[in-house]
Amino acid sequence: MTTLSALPALSDKSDGTQNLSGVLSLLFEPSEILQDKLVPQLATAHQGSFESYSDLIDEAVNLMSQWDASERAAFIAGHPRIGETKNLSVLSNKEQGGSKSGVVASTPPEVLSRLQHLNACYEQRYPGLRYIIFVNGRSRAEVAEVMEDALGLDHSLSPDSPSLETISPIDRDSEEWRAELDRAIQDVGLIAKSRLRSLEGM
Repeated sequence: MTTLSALPALSDKSDGTQNLSGVLSLLFEPSEILQDKLVPQLATAHQGSFESYSDLIDEAVNLMSQWDASERAAFIAGHPRIGETKNLSVLSNKEQGGSKSGVVASTPPEVLSRLQHLNACYEQRYPGLRYIIFVNGRSRAEVAEVMEDALGLDHSLSPDSPSLETISPIDRDSEEWRAELDRAIQDVGLIAKSRLRSLEGM
């Protein structure tokens, strides 16, 4: 498990962009747009030097908030869907209630099936977006209810109700779609801050 002390100093300019890349991939999840856009922007704006990891997160979120919608959507797509159990980073696995070995024993299969359907419902409602939420210690079952509330759905363990055909997509140019994208970016920042606190406590 990576600890905070194992990360490169943010003031170390000897390998600036590589240091930023490693730190950001841990705190935000690795993605192509992180490597191709966020890392160069941060390296250029601050010459790879930051006072703290918290400041780095704040500036990353600030920069991302200025990207166009398609770029922000691509960035949040780097995070796993709620309820995924495979190919998770160590920190994502921990946040989603998994064990260190990657075995998810505490989440009933019907909850995982429900989450899979809710993800599909969300992506039908908000084309091009992925549901992101700062879990903040909540179980997958609790997060499923949060998703249902956000989508205006009844609480249920049904793996296929409501049918996707009954969910009307939100226009990508609408205020509602953009507000949901903005919320997701802010939650990405909250997740990163939570990861930082977790690493600091190790």
